[in-house]
Amino acid sequence: MSRNHTNGSQQQLDWLHRYSQSPEQQQALYRRTLGVVSVSQVFGGAGLAAGVTVGALLAQQMLGTDAYAGVPSALLTLGSAGAALLVGRLSQRYGRRTGLTIGFMLGGVGAIGIILAAVWSSVWLLFAALLIYGSGTATNLQARYAGTDLASSKQRATAVSMTMVFTTFGAVAGPNLVNVMGNVALSLGIPALAGPFILAAAAYLLAGLVLFVMLRPDPLMIAEMLRTQGLQPSAHPAHNLTTPSENKKGIIAGATIMVVTQVVMVAIMTMTPVHMQHHGHGLGEVGLVIGFHIGAMYLPSLVTGMLVDKLGRAVMAVASGVTLLLAGLVAAFAPADSMILLIVALCLLGLGWNLGLISGTALIVDSTEASTRAKVQGSVDVLIALSGAAGGALSGMVVAGSSYPVLSIAGGILSLLLIPVVIWSRSSRQPV
Repeated sequence: MSRNHTNGSQQQLDWLHRYSQSPEQQQALYRRTLGVVSVSQVFGGAGLAAGVTVGALLAQQMLGTDAYAGVPSALLTLGSAGAALLVGRLSQRYGRRTGLTIGFMLGGVGAIGIILAAVWSSVWLLFAALLIYGSGTATNLQARYAGTDLASSKQRATAVSMTMVFTTFGAVAGPNLVNVMGNVALSLGIPALAGPFILAAAAYLLAGLVLFVMLRPDPLMIAEMLRTQGLQPSAHPAHNLTTPSENKKGIIAGATIMVVTQVVMVAIMTMTPVHMQHHGHGLGEVGLVIGFHIGAMYLPSLVTGMLVDKLGRAVMAVASGVTLLLAGLVAAFAPADSMILLIVALCLLGLGWNLGLISGTALIVDSTEASTRAKVQGSVDVLIALSGAAGGALSGMVVAGSSYPVLSIAGGILSLLLIPVVIWSRSSRQPV
C-alpha cells in the first residue's frame, strides 16, 4: 500500500511538472479529454434513448393498465436526481474518471435489472431497477462538464456543445434499434419490450469502460493541481494568477437559467402530443414533430457553443429567453391542424433549451473553482432533474384547468425571467 501511494504521488508530481510548464500539453490533454468524453457520449446517448423509448410501454404491459404508465418516467427522474448528487460528489473527491465510470456502470446494472424484471414478471424489481437506471441519464448529463475542466474561458461552451452533438448520434440510433433489439430479445426467450434495455445495458457499460480506460490523466485533478499552483488552464506558466473565489451570483444565475429553460421546455413538450391527438393527429405526425424538437435540442450545439464563447453567456441566455417566448407564442396561436407551425414552435422550443443549457453550463464553470466545481455541478443537475419532473407534472394540471395555449403562453412569459436574472448576475461583479 505504501509503495502504491508513493507511485501515485510521484505520478501526480510528474503530471504537475508536465502540464504546468506547457500550455501546449494542456491543450493536447484538453482535446484528448474532449475526444474520450465524446465517444462515451455516443454510447451514453444510445443507452438513454433506447430504454426511455419503451419504459412506459413495458410498465403498461407488466401492470396491465395505463394508470401507472407514467411511473417509469418519475422513477427515472428521481434516480437521475440522486445519481447527479452522487456522481458530483464522487467526481469532486476522486476525479471525473471515477465519478462518471461508476455512474454509467450503475446505469448498466439498472438496465440489466429491468431485463430480469421483465423475465421474472416482477413489478417491484422493475421499479427498483428503473430507479438505478436513472443513473445513466444523470451521468450522461454530468459528462458534459468533463470537457470543460481544462478548457480556457474561450473554449468552455464549445466543449459542452461538442459533447452534446455526439450525444445526438447515440440518441438517434437508440430508438431506431428498438425493433431489432426486440427480435434479439425474443430469440433469447426475453419479452420483446425488454430488448432495448439489452442495448441500454451494453451501451452504458461500454461508456463506463471507455472512461475508465481512457480518461487518464483525470482532467479535474489536473485542473485542481494547476489551481494550487496559481495557474489557469492554458495560461502561460509565467502568468501566475490569484486563485479565483467562487462567484455565487454566477452559480445562482447559471442554475436559474438551466432550471427555467428545463421547466418551460418539458412542460410544453410533454403536452404537445396530447394536444395533437385531441385534434386528430396520428402517432406518425406526433413522432415527426417530436423528432424535429429533439433535433433542435441537440444539433445546433456546435454553433451554439461557439456563439456563447464569442458573444458571451449573458447575451445567449437572453437569446434563450426570447426564443422560448417565441416558441410559446407560436405554439399557443398555431391552428391545431397546422403541422408546419407546430414543428416551428417545437423547433424554437428545442433551440431555446439548447441556448439556455449551454450558456448556463458555461456560466457555472466560469463561476466555480476546481476544488468545488464537480460538487456544485452535481447539485445544480439535481435541480435540473427535479425541475423537469415538476414541469411535466404541472403541465398536465395547467392544461386540465385551462388549455394548451394558456400553458404555452405561460411558459413563454416565464422564460422572460432570464433577463432580470442575467442583469442581476452582472451587477456589482468583482473582476478576478
